[in-house]
Amino acid sequence: MSTDSSSAVSADVRRSWRYLMGAGLLITLLGLLAIAAPFVTGVAISILLGALLVVGGLGHAVNAFSAEGATGTVWQVALAALYAAAGISLLVNPVLGLATVTILLIAYFAIEGVIEVAMGLGTRSDPSWPWYVVSGTVSVLLAALLWAGFPSTAAWAVGLLTGIHLLSTGLLLTYVGYAGRRSGVASGRSAGEPRSG
Repeated sequence: MSTDSSSAVSADVRRSWRYLMGAGLLITLLGLLAIAAPFVTGVAISILLGALLVVGGLGHAVNAFSAEGATGTVWQVALAALYAAAGISLLVNPVLGLATVTILLIAYFAIEGVIEVAMGLGTRSDPSWPWYVVSGTVSVLLAALLWAGFPSTAAWAVGLLTGIHLLSTGLLLTYVGYAGRRSGVASGRSAGEPRSG
């Protein structure tokens, strides 16, 4: 490899790891903030979801004009009205929307857990099948705990779980960036070493 191409690769690695570490540290910070203030995070997610639903409703309303036939137009208008109504209700009362999002989260954990348990039990020839069963059982138990404490769990569940997810993602990106930096430094050193022979 020539010196020019080697330095180009090294510069790409340097840029990449800095971006990954910067993004990782930012996402980690957001995760910590979300964990520290789960109610505020949950309300913010409810508002964001409401805004996205309103935008989706506008998209369906625009598609209604280009839909083929009366049936297509009616369906597009119905979807636009549904999206807009759901989005506006979340924007007007995000705390109530937070309760709705929590119910959806409980349903998601319950369904995902049952599917994972069934998948694990159905693939017992696979050596990793117990992990599916354990993961599914944890999801079902989490859903049961959230449901048992509802509606008080709505105040913290969505925000806390979002914060934990952001924290784990941020730490992962930071680690990948750090590993990329170390490999970039190591490859730079090896490229600078004189060749024997």
